[in-house]
Amino acid sequence: MSTIEQFRHETRAWLEANCPLSMRTAMAEGEVVWGASQPQFPSEDARLWFERMRDKRWFCPEWPEEYGGAGLSEEQLAVLESEMRRLKCRPPQINLGIWMLGPVLLAFGSEEQKRTLLPPMARGEVRWCQGFSEPNAGSDLASLKMAARDAGDHFVVDGSKIWTSYGDKSDWMYALVRTNPTVPKHEGISLIVLDMRSPGVKAVPIDLISGKSAFCQVFFDAVKVPKHQLIGPLDGGWNLGKYLLQHERKAMSKFGEISLPSHFHLLSLLREYLPRPQSQGEQALHARAVACSMNEHAYGLTVQRMTEEARFGDDVSGLMSIMKLVHTEQERDKFEVLLDAMGGHAFGWQSEAFSAQQQAITRAWLNSYALTISGGASEIQLNVIAKRVLGLPDAKKGVTP
Repeated sequence: MSTIEQFRHETRAWLEANCPLSMRTAMAEGEVVWGASQPQFPSEDARLWFERMRDKRWFCPEWPEEYGGAGLSEEQLAVLESEMRRLKCRPPQINLGIWMLGPVLLAFGSEEQKRTLLPPMARGEVRWCQGFSEPNAGSDLASLKMAARDAGDHFVVDGSKIWTSYGDKSDWMYALVRTNPTVPKHEGISLIVLDMRSPGVKAVPIDLISGKSAFCQVFFDAVKVPKHQLIGPLDGGWNLGKYLLQHERKAMSKFGEISLPSHFHLLSLLREYLPRPQSQGEQALHARAVACSMNEHAYGLTVQRMTEEARFGDDVSGLMSIMKLVHTEQERDKFEVLLDAMGGHAFGWQSEAFSAQQQAITRAWLNSYALTISGGASEIQLNVIAKRVLGLPDAKKGVTP
């Protein structure tokens, strides 16, 4: 037996023995476990699965052991992910630090920052949020104005961030701030990390049309941030932010994978609400649903291929934007088909007249529109694809495309 096959055998046996049966089902709404200083578990099995994967160092298995990972090779990581998919294992936790900030720290952080920030992240002990967008700096992120003023051994931060997911529940934030207002806007930005419990930080939830309040606006009033919490070079945050956003788009796909239970499969639901298509309109709706399912399957296969290409060292940074664009647009189309099939059953989500399933589908439909904006709006992704993937030039000033 080869070394990798031995690893597969051992991994399969460990997962069979340690992943509770209830953790081999799709997650219902409210069952997500977040890595945090005080994690909340919906069940004892969720706690066990979290702790066992944490102790195995498989929250971020490919990270070096000195930073809290298991030091797995790319080939071993592929085996672990394959075996978890085979058993339908749930993610033991959701952790934006691991998914997005971690890769930046590994590539650009100082040795002290890696040893200080990465191990707690790898143990799921810190809940991170992202401070990028501002009220007047969303799609044009480089226009951000939240200032970090040099005050000797620390920065003084003033301003606000908006659309901060779970900012009111997070322990720490990684944020882009303006450290030099006198240079071109892309060149005066820095990346910092800060404690959300710092004096002067206030997170205010934003009510969404779907009835949830995952987003917040976070206000900063003379917040002191030590200089050692600057990541990378001063005024060099723009390139770090772009690197991080490549991983954010991958994370957006992960959220899509866990957003609905398995019984929300498109064709299964269509059969529930439209069991025998009769009219021309019903047949056309059924054809749309089949097309959506085929596109979803093709997307999954493409993700697998892209993952393998990345493991062999290919540059897939531009493809991240394509996959984010395609995935969120597909999700929106899927829910449009579902709501068309549900008809009057999709008119609300907070009334006893609607089942829990109907309410969840309606919320998911509303949220699907938000996903086409968060992580970079679809229009922005098209611009990124045009420049990075197709190599198209910028439009000349005064020339209408």
